[in-house]
Amino acid sequence: MRYWFVFIVIAASAGMFAFAAEDAAEGDVWLVDLDGPVGPASVDLVIRSIENATEAGAQAVVIRMDTPGGLDKSMRDLVKAILASDIPVITYVSPDGARAASAGTYIAYASHIAAMAPATNIGSSTPVSIAPTVPQPTSPTSDDEPAAAPPADAMTKKVVNDAVAYLQSLAELRGRNIEWAEETVREGANLRATEALEQNVIDVIAPDLATLLDELDGWEVKVGNGTQILQTAGALVVRVETDWRHELLSIITDPSIAYGLLIIGVYGIILEFYSPGMVFPAVTGVICLLLGAYGLQMLPINYAGLALIVVGIGLMVAEVLTPTYGVLGVGGLAAFVFGSVMLMDSDIPGYQLPIPIIAGFAIATGGVAFFVVGSAIQARRQKVVTGVESMIGAEALVLDDFDGRGSVRAFGEVWGASSAVPLQKNTKVRVTRVDGLTLTVEPED
Repeated sequence: MRYWFVFIVIAASAGMFAFAAEDAAEGDVWLVDLDGPVGPASVDLVIRSIENATEAGAQAVVIRMDTPGGLDKSMRDLVKAILASDIPVITYVSPDGARAASAGTYIAYASHIAAMAPATNIGSSTPVSIAPTVPQPTSPTSDDEPAAAPPADAMTKKVVNDAVAYLQSLAELRGRNIEWAEETVREGANLRATEALEQNVIDVIAPDLATLLDELDGWEVKVGNGTQILQTAGALVVRVETDWRHELLSIITDPSIAYGLLIIGVYGIILEFYSPGMVFPAVTGVICLLLGAYGLQMLPINYAGLALIVVGIGLMVAEVLTPTYGVLGVGGLAAFVFGSVMLMDSDIPGYQLPIPIIAGFAIATGGVAFFVVGSAIQARRQKVVTGVESMIGAEALVLDDFDGRGSVRAFGEVWGASSAVPLQKNTKVRVTRVDGLTLTVEPED
């Protein structure tokens, strides 16, 4: 454990000075990439970049973005960080072919300056439903009349209205198109770069970063309670590289990895509980359990599903302890599977548990509960075969007639013996007690 502690301290120290490795100076422009889904790991890197750039005296941070969207909570955390930033934050949808879809639209609207490369698009900001859509019956219509759209349920209306108000508040703060903000949420509207510029959704179009910085030179940007004039022409660009913290978060916030860590952690705790003193399963189990729990708490999870997983594992273990001819075992396996399917409370691609992974862990968990734990309990219930305990009840042979004390042959050796009744030579006796080198015996019959 001491070596693990040293390793963690060294790794943490390296992470703390990850940004110090760059030769940053005041007046530089920091560049951080937001490439892929908006999630806990990518947002954590961007937020830390904004904070560190502010401390280093940078004049602006450029978020080079290409995202299909992501988690609502992560997006709102990043928007809060941008709104609270003491230096301008520039969102640049780049390179050509990139997009700022869904959550990316909110981030662009929140930024002090929004820019796009020529062959890019922005929009499709309708919130993804957190529950499966149930088809609604429609009233019959004539061939000339289009079928009426099914009415949205109350929850969908609340989510959409909340998203509209949120994006419009950002548009009002930055002086951008409020009407299109509602359109992209309610109808999933999209705009290419030129249209976005014409409709006042973004501020500038630039084919590359250098051109963008040249065009922004001399712009006056409102930051906090004051204004700042950008001097970005020819400014040194400091690119933020990913560090160990980002890589760790990227791994453990993957739903499949977090789910696997959680289950493996439970395995380790169970094995240590039934085989005390092994230590390794307990240490591994605690580490995996904590990492898995940390990863899951950063994801949109259904706590009812998590509870079903725990209950399912408990029922399968109870089946081994108190056999019920499979009732608890089958019920526990069913609860485990249902809980795993329900665990991720999101329909966003990349934040769901694949069915093959659920099936694999269900089979493995059932095997651990029925075979590994069962074998451990059977081993605990087996008769002791070594030590003094194993000598009780063993057979011995009287060597000479004696009344009170004498000699017997047991375990291939001659032992002193005591008996409450007289014994004759060659009588078979049973050991009832071991007192040092003396055996207390009694006749077999």
